[in-house]
Amino acid sequence: MKIAVIGTGYVGLVAGACLADMGNDVICVDNNIEKLKLLEKGIIPIYEPGLEELVKVNFREERLSFSSDIDNAVKVSKVCFIAVGTPQGEDGSADLQYVFEVAKQIAKSMNDYKVIVDKSTVPVGTAEKVREIIKANTKYSFDVVSNPEFLKQGNAVEDFLYPDRVIIGSNSDKATRIMQDIYAPFFRTGNRVIIMDTKSAEMTKYAANSFLATKISFMNEIANLCEKVGADAEMVRIGISTDSRIGNKFLFPGLGYGGSCFPKDVKALIKTASENDCEMKIIKAADEINKKQRKLFINKIINKFGENLTGKIFGVWGLAFKPKTNDMREAPSITIIDSLLEMGAKVKAYDPKAMDTAKFYFGDKIEYTKTSYDALDGADAMILLTEWNEFRRPDMEKIKRLLKQPILFDGRNQYNAQHLEEMGFCYIQIGR
Repeated sequence: MKIAVIGTGYVGLVAGACLADMGNDVICVDNNIEKLKLLEKGIIPIYEPGLEELVKVNFREERLSFSSDIDNAVKVSKVCFIAVGTPQGEDGSADLQYVFEVAKQIAKSMNDYKVIVDKSTVPVGTAEKVREIIKANTKYSFDVVSNPEFLKQGNAVEDFLYPDRVIIGSNSDKATRIMQDIYAPFFRTGNRVIIMDTKSAEMTKYAANSFLATKISFMNEIANLCEKVGADAEMVRIGISTDSRIGNKFLFPGLGYGGSCFPKDVKALIKTASENDCEMKIIKAADEINKKQRKLFINKIINKFGENLTGKIFGVWGLAFKPKTNDMREAPSITIIDSLLEMGAKVKAYDPKAMDTAKFYFGDKIEYTKTSYDALDGADAMILLTEWNEFRRPDMEKIKRLLKQPILFDGRNQYNAQHLEEMGFCYIQIGR
């Protein structure tokens, strides 16, 4: 099938490459010419395991192409995915200007029946607005479908190729059949395509992310109480996660959620609720707890060193909001490092993939080291912020030698407390 994907950001590029890998002819469209040139050379602007190889293979096999010509891409394609950004506005709402602009461009380029797919995360009712825009700018028949993505950064290619489920929000039997045809290769061993109306599909994405965000905030709040009463949050986590009704995912106490989805989607859902005179008390609490969690971690550092950190050096491991990505949007590291700098501290930092991204946020205000151990050399304490695999079993004797004093603040509860304490570390965790 001939498919156009408008937008080569995180969602659009993963979707385009994976759809091409299933034999479709996919044109990925973007207005950034330099970015398109890099993509044609196999240079990927984001770090996502497996994506670079997928793009290179499908580009070489001519199933995947890149273009700035949206007019031609629409004309030669039967299905057009809208995968442009929906940045968060100051009031928490999703900014839909790019979605609406693309919808208008698609309409003006149509030469036959098309299925227009909202792949971007958009508020309830967006499909109807897109439909009105297209209807006002074309004489051809069309259908608008909501097809939200459920991709985890660091595992996006795997999630797209082997999805738990695919949500298709459609009010047209014809469009539904076309979408089912597109996703059929992904479900050869079972059909997990769920058909619903467009509004329910739009709500499903926000509901899913908000629920997972709430689960994270819930566990962090329990962990904070564990510290007060002397319980062990890790034992509590194991105790509740083995209940099949609860499950073991998104229950690790830490620094809260970050990235491009959870913070934005939670706020957008709160905004949608307020516009419809419906208060979301649980979701609001999840958002507030998430902000508070980082401050509590900063307080742990203040409790140890005081509020004046002038002359103090902190070695930070991890800058990305989670492992297997270079994304730092809403990352805990931003809040924590900014606070350290404001209190007069110096920061030496290392991340396997997010060093270049970090320069956008911190510039030359921190030192970027070549290795993780370099970040600790001469530091007053180590701070772990992202649980990359390579940080899981470091040489603790070496860390102890490099630090001025063996103090370790662990924002991910990654290490064995008893072992570190026996080695003489002052080991400070969350909820323990």
